[in-house]
Amino acid sequence: MDCIFCKIASGEIPATKVYEDEEIIAFEDISPKAPVHVLIIPRKHLATLNDAGPDQGALIGRIVLKAAGLARDRGVAEKGYRVLVNCNQDGGQEVFHLHFHLLGGRRLKGMG
Repeated sequence: MDCIFCKIASGEIPATKVYEDEEIIAFEDISPKAPVHVLIIPRKHLATLNDAGPDQGALIGRIVLKAAGLARDRGVAEKGYRVLVNCNQDGGQEVFHLHFHLLGGRRLKGMG
């Protein structure tokens, strides 16, 4: 498999990791869209959110809770932050390994 996020998870490609455990890894985005821009991924390869099933519910929940914890750690929880998942090409997904964006540190434009 030629997945850049799988290679980051395995340590084959370096990344500025801010958290890791047996199931998830969080690292700085190399092209940040906000002062705080962390990507949180499962170690297990899931191409898109559509590929997650009921058996990944606990994992998805852990990722979202880790995003909230990282927002607190980074000092953006109080003023606000965004957790974003892009799904497939029309949804803006560029790397086809499920990943969650934690964005904060400045006022983010509303989405509706």
